[in-house]
Amino acid sequence: MQDYLNCRLCPRKCGIDRSTRTGFCGQSDRIRIARAGLHFWEEPVISGERGSGTVFFSGCTLRCCFCQNYEISQQNKGRYITEGELAEIFLDLQSQGTHNINLVSPTPFIPSVIKALDAVRSRLKIPVVCNCGGYESVETVRALEGYVDVWLPDLKYFSPELSKKYSQAENYFETAIEAIKQMQKQTGKPQLGDDGTLRRGVIVRHMVLPTHRRDSEKVIEALGQAFRPDEILLSVMSQYTPMFRAAEFSEINRRVSTFEYNFVLDCAEKFGFDGFSQERDSAGGSYVPEFEGDYDS
Repeated sequence: MQDYLNCRLCPRKCGIDRSTRTGFCGQSDRIRIARAGLHFWEEPVISGERGSGTVFFSGCTLRCCFCQNYEISQQNKGRYITEGELAEIFLDLQSQGTHNINLVSPTPFIPSVIKALDAVRSRLKIPVVCNCGGYESVETVRALEGYVDVWLPDLKYFSPELSKKYSQAENYFETAIEAIKQMQKQTGKPQLGDDGTLRRGVIVRHMVLPTHRRDSEKVIEALGQAFRPDEILLSVMSQYTPMFRAAEFSEINRRVSTFEYNFVLDCAEKFGFDGFSQERDSAGGSYVPEFEGDYDS
């Protein structure tokens, strides 16, 4: 596995020695997290009845202007912990009865996450979920084979113009779709446990953006070309809320309309994907958890 000295963990491949300065993700070689606890707002097969054991990592490989978690992805809120402390967090979450360990945006810290998982492998009896923005390198996904049981990636855009404009990642789609193919190759078809939660598999999330329903249509068509309906689950999300810097772009400075959302749901139904959709009242800041720590870089 790569380390932090010439960082190439994400598709940015910035090559920065993160022991001396921060990479594109905004992080050094020290693990920084902003929350660890039970989370009940994921898809039903992730949260279940007892919650998902989430660990929110600081930093991000994207620069989404509308990020709901901008405090940690863009403003670096969080606290430093060691690999040993991360391992203990995994075990503590398991002891609370959580259905899984949910790693939220862990890419900047994958070498440390792997070491922490290695330390508790014999004691951890629940699945590990990797919850990410989809902008992952195939090499990093491969490095997590045997560690991640469930992948929960976004597939945000089809258009390179949109991904550049809103997330500073012109090559987003071509990169994300290859990463998701590798994720599905590793985990296979979705497998549910006796408690109804997902034990293995991939859920691809797509959040509908206002005025861009046609791009959403292309995203779903691309998934339909890449996967058979039973190979992945699809989660179509209506929770978009103009936050952070969204007001700088008038076309996305509003919530998604019922027409736009239903249009995308119809596209998903056409391709036969099983999965999830949100209620229209899911849009709003109430779905953003309370983050811990400070804003020190």
